[in-house]
Amino acid sequence: MFLYQLLNFFFAASNKEEDSKYELSQYKRGDLLEVPRTLFTHFGIYLGNNRVAHLIPDILPAVTKDKSAIAKMVTNHRLLLGVITKVASVRVDSVADFAYGSKILINHMDKVCRQPPLDEEEVARRAEKLLGSVCYSLLWYNCEHYVMYCRYGIAISYQTYQFCTTVRKIVFSKMSTYLTAACGVSSMLYLDCMTPLTLLLNLLISFTIWMAS
Repeated sequence: MFLYQLLNFFFAASNKEEDSKYELSQYKRGDLLEVPRTLFTHFGIYLGNNRVAHLIPDILPAVTKDKSAIAKMVTNHRLLLGVITKVASVRVDSVADFAYGSKILINHMDKVCRQPPLDEEEVARRAEKLLGSVCYSLLWYNCEHYVMYCRYGIAISYQTYQFCTTVRKIVFSKMSTYLTAACGVSSMLYLDCMTPLTLLLNLLISFTIWMAS
């Protein structure tokens, strides 16, 4: 019993220290918050009172009904598995849980988007209205689409555009052409067996189509 109370004390102290890293007075209701997280940038809308609404993939709701476990901070492992399985929701977390230890940029997208931001209260109202489970797509509806719709009224993603541009360069590169030709020759020479390279390409193409849908 004593050990349990001691662990709770240290856990609470740790959470308090994490929350103190972020000066809440600098955030206003309707602000668009942006943090780097794993392989991409994560976005959210500040609702006030240390609450951030954000669309985040999370595998946990697909494997358990334990609401207390689901409500805890979404770790990178949960997030990445959620991306692959396309399980996501718009949820509300504290600033510290949303930021996941990263530095927060405030309204940085105002410099990128040509569309002027909506009224702050309207931004927050839109963010709250969309809370709950969503149909997630890495390319067509992710956290950036969500916040861009809330703040600017247009559901777009600059990350998606950059990703598609990069993929296009790879697909149409000379190396890709040579690799495709080599696979074609291998398939003709070995019709009865699939080479590791052919298998890898098949898996890669299938995975890309799955994530793009």
